[in-house]
Amino acid sequence: MESSVIQLSQYRFERAVEMLNDAKILLKQKSYASSVNRSYYSIFHALRAMTALEGFDSSKHAGVIAYIIKNS
Repeated sequence: MESSVIQLSQYRFERAVEMLNDAKILLKQKSYASSVNRSYYSIFHALRAMTALEGFDSSKHAGVIAYIIKNS
């Protein structure tokens, strides 16, 4: 596997972790809608990190969801 793909995956996973940490902070502040939003994007970036390793990429949420469903 190319190092550029691994680096891309790592970057996306780091973004996922960052957004999850933001979600936790927002939850403690009782900013529930914003916490849910950050949680959603954390999952989205984690999935994009995973699919990058499989050679798939989509910036659209629907594309990532369809790929995951198709390949589950």
